[in-house]
Amino acid sequence: MSLKWTDSLDIAIELLEQYPEKDPETIRFTDLHEWVLALDAFDDDPNHCNERVLEAIQACWISEL
Repeated sequence: MSLKWTDSLDIAIELLEQYPEKDPETIRFTDLHEWVLALDAFDDDPNHCNERVLEAIQACWISEL
């Protein structure tokens, strides 16, 4: 399965598994963007991301805690 920017919940779950020590409420969007791009399953255009997309991923991550 490949992840796209629209897969906010799936990305959040992957990030939670990859970075269990991180508090998603305090992360910078620049870091979040880099971490998403570094996920093995992520396969989307890095430029198709904006603040709203990152906010959605962050909100899903917070809700999974």
